[in-house]
Parts: sequence; structure tokens; C-alpha cells
Amino acid sequence: MNFTGSNVLVTGGSRGIGAQIARTLGAEGIKVWINYRSGADEAARVKAQIEAAGGRAETIGFDVTDEEAFVAAIKRIVEEDGALSYLVNNAGITKDKLAMRMKTDEFMAVIEANLKSAFVGCREALKVMGKKRFGSVVNVASIVGETGNAGQSNYAASKGGMIAMTKSFAQEAAPRGIRFNSVTPGFIATEMTDVLKEEIKDGFIAKIPLGRFGEPKEVAEAVAFLLSDHASYITGETLKVNGGMLM
Repeated sequence: MNFTGSNVLVTGGSRGIGAQIARTLGAEGIKVWINYRSGADEAARVKAQIEAAGGRAETIGFDVTDEEAFVAAIKRIVEEDGALSYLVNNAGITKDKLAMRMKTDEFMAVIEANLKSAFVGCREALKVMGKKRFGSVVNVASIVGETGNAGQSNYAASKGGMIAMTKSFAQEAAPRGIRFNSVTPGFIATEMTDVLKEEIKDGFIAKIPLGRFGEPKEVAEAVAFLLSDHASYITGETLKVNGGMLM
């Protein structure tokens, strides 16, 4: 892929899909800033993997729900590199519970971690990218943001909001040549799905036309495409990476 920009910040980049996104972008020659909240060792391992493959990476620890810390992190990146070319808002949490049993603070915790943090990232990225009139942002949403899911009203609201918010940012940023897109992964083979019982996995797979869970690399490559110059005329789009589960 072709990348005109030189660096990228990946939030939640120390594990799972985020770590694979970081490795995939690192292999493309972009300097990767790997964000982590508590997984310093995991982030260091991802950094080492990128560097072992000939790439460039730095770790940057901050809690994406801390607005001041997020703003300061982007300021540091710009000070050190001269720009922020790309941003991937990937960090997020779940607090699953049936809605009638869910407390308001459990709902809001997921909104804060998933949606508010992405808003802050998008806003601050637009500010610094606007000065260069160049940049691209990808928000990692979820199929649940498109379909809803029992026991995940908070998560669905956060990811559905992210999809709509991405389109709004895309409209505001387009005059500056800056693009905003989102991806909506379906069931992806990660640590979260590894703990599921086989009969539960089989039930999910039966609903997926391609007959399997996706791989983190497949999400990462979709993210890389949307960031890259190959997607230079794509903005405000939602790219489904779900094996045909939602057509």
C-alpha cells in the first residue's frame, strides 16, 4: 500500500486487534505510536516485533478516557515528529449486562471509554491535521453498533454512535482534505473469543456465511487500506469486516 504520511497513533495498541493493526502499519514503513493504559509490557513487545521486522515504533501510555492525557499525547507526538498523519481509535471496553439490570454508571463507563475517547481523538487529530491539510482517521466500531445485541446496550450505543460520529467528522474535515472512516468487525478470533465454549462458538459460526471467525490481520488490513492513499477518495464510509454476517 502507499502511505504519504509518516506516522500513526493506534489507541489500545498493546493487544488483540489493536496490536495487529500496529504491526501491520509498522510493516508498511509508518512510525507507529502504540498506546496502552496498563499493558506496558505488552506494548513493549509489540514495539519490539515491529522493530525486529525493520519498522519504527514508540510506546505511549495514557488512559484514553483522560481527556487532558489524550490531548497531551497528541501534542507530544506532533512535537517529536512534526505531524500526526494518521489515527486509529481502537481502544475500548465492554461491561455486558441485560439492560434492566445495568446501572447508569455501567452504561456511561462504556460510553466514556469507547465513544467519548474516540471523539476527543478525532477532534484533536482534526486540529493538528488541519494545519497540514493532510490526514486520515479510522475508528474501529463493531457489527454490534449496526445490529444491536442483547446484553450490550451500552456497547451497541457506543459503537453505533461512533459510526454516526465518523460521518459527521468526515463532512467537517473534507474541505481540508482529511478523511474519516470506520470499520465494523464481526466475530474476530481474539483472547475474548478464545474463552468461549465450543458450542457457543459453533452457534456464532453458523450465522456467518464464510463459516469462520475472522482473524485480527483481516481487520488490520482493512484499517490499513482506509488509511492509505489507495482509499484517497473514500471518506465517511463504514467498511464491514464480518464474513458476510451483515449484508
